[in-house]
Amino acid sequence: MNFVMYRLLLIVFCSALSAGVAVAGADGLGPSPRTITVALDGSGDFSSIQEAVDSAGKGDTVLIKAGVYPQDLTIHSKEGIKIVGAGVEKVVLQGRGQMVGVLHVGKWPYGATDIDISGLTINEHGGHALGIFNGNRIVLRHLHVKGMVFSQQVQEVRIEDCVIVGSETTGAHFSDSHATLVGNFIHDNDYGVNVTGKSSVRLERNVITRSLFEAVVIGDQSAAVLVNNTLVKNGGGATFLGASRIEAMGNILSFNKIGFLIAPSSQAKVGYNLLFNGEADYMWAGSPNRPAPELKANSDIFADPRFVDVERDDFHLQPGSTLLGVGGFPHLGALPPGRSGSTQ
Repeated sequence: MNFVMYRLLLIVFCSALSAGVAVAGADGLGPSPRTITVALDGSGDFSSIQEAVDSAGKGDTVLIKAGVYPQDLTIHSKEGIKIVGAGVEKVVLQGRGQMVGVLHVGKWPYGATDIDISGLTINEHGGHALGIFNGNRIVLRHLHVKGMVFSQQVQEVRIEDCVIVGSETTGAHFSDSHATLVGNFIHDNDYGVNVTGKSSVRLERNVITRSLFEAVVIGDQSAAVLVNNTLVKNGGGATFLGASRIEAMGNILSFNKIGFLIAPSSQAKVGYNLLFNGEADYMWAGSPNRPAPELKANSDIFADPRFVDVERDDFHLQPGSTLLGVGGFPHLGALPPGRSGSTQ
């Protein structure tokens, strides 16, 4: 190889290397994460949320600026993207009324993995607001969902610090799914949370109130853990049906018609719960239901929980509550004592 040819090859090689470095991430293994903005006024990269999500790659964030978006959104065949709204009071996903539900994460046969959605309001259409199908590691936080959240065949769903309201069926329904719900306010639905199939669900520090029927229903062959929840002013507290397997500890069930309604075919382990309900604290499920005082755990407490202001939905405990330090729990129920103001 002569000297001129060698120099030409060296220049080409260095040019290609420089181009690669320009698009590579800090680790040199792939493109750097991008922030893709969506704005209705055209000031962002896109005015369509769907187009922005379709353009996103692993590690990218879709940032939605304030506005009411008359758009539906489907996220599928995506991995490792974040969708961040400017805030629940600033960004509303209104939908176009062309499909049941406004936001879909995953769909058959396509899934979605490592999807994080936060900071927006999602309105319902056709009774559904948000559907999650055939996905894995889906995180929903700081959302205001007006309608049903429906999950089917999804693994590692986490719903945290969300408001779920106004469903004429169920606030959150899980079918053959694995999910964790932490710190949510679920109110004014026909049912609060419904778990079916072979699901595995953990409910922790949620407030569920003003359900027309039960706050929580665990059925079929599902497994559930209920810890430190406040189920108050519902048609019923928690119902365990079918061959379900449940552990319920440290909860407050009060001002419901029935506290726990338990089918003989289910397996329920209860303890350190506060119960203060209208018709009965424990009942066997059947036709008709039968009182079941024998199901009461020795560690249960039967008294008025003394919320700060039950009429205004402030379910914090009053300062100096006797529900502190019970059974190793810092406090029973979802909310600690001492703070006044609405739960909403």
